[in-house]
Amino acid sequence: MEQILFSQEMEEFVQSSGEHGIVVFSLGSMVSNMSEERANVIASALAQIPQKVLWRYDGKKPDTLGPNTRLYKWIPQNDVLGHPKTKTFITHGGSNGIYEAIYHGIPMVGLPLFADQPHNVVHMTAKGAAIRLDLETMSTEDLLNALKEVINNPFYKENVMRLSAIQHDQPMKPLDRAIFWIEFVMRNRGAKHLRPAAHDLTWFQYHSLDVIGFLLACVATAVFVITKCCLFCCRKCASIGKKGKRD
Repeated sequence: MEQILFSQEMEEFVQSSGEHGIVVFSLGSMVSNMSEERANVIASALAQIPQKVLWRYDGKKPDTLGPNTRLYKWIPQNDVLGHPKTKTFITHGGSNGIYEAIYHGIPMVGLPLFADQPHNVVHMTAKGAAIRLDLETMSTEDLLNALKEVINNPFYKENVMRLSAIQHDQPMKPLDRAIFWIEFVMRNRGAKHLRPAAHDLTWFQYHSLDVIGFLLACVATAVFVITKCCLFCCRKCASIGKKGKRD
């Protein structure tokens, strides 16, 4: 049994959702705030669904925030996604959040922002496990319709459960694998044969100073040769010009 890192207040709020369940909303640790206009658009949509909402948000409280939505500066995301009452996950599409949602079989509404996030959300959309929206241009109706579709249409839940089954299909549980490797290191006195070779590098090799020095030498040589060639050509042209004047 996994330990659930819920506060009593959070657990009571989750349990108060009844048969409707909860929606988890997080844009990751790098984005905990947004413009007031966007926050109000989102809060207005969340206020219209029957589910309770746990929103990881550290900005000003939106004016349109509904009584079904609680704001938290931090939430135990993996544990909340693993709660049996969780219906969907509104995510920015970070790799960790995607894998956690797949592991627990939670369909997603993706609001990708940058880096690998658009690709991750597109991949989940192609697999039928998510709906993608644009955070900057979506309306309240867009988010509301996406949430209703993901929560009420069994198509998304079935697809993400299929992905979850694939992820769980391993020869041993992750905890058992972690215990094996801890005991392996203990049995083999630190397992020095698995020690990264980087630990044996000298300080100038570790910081690639030898490589940098070689590249600088190549650049200096190239500059020296080009300069000498230009000077030689200039002298040659000057000597030809002087010879022409004398003639």
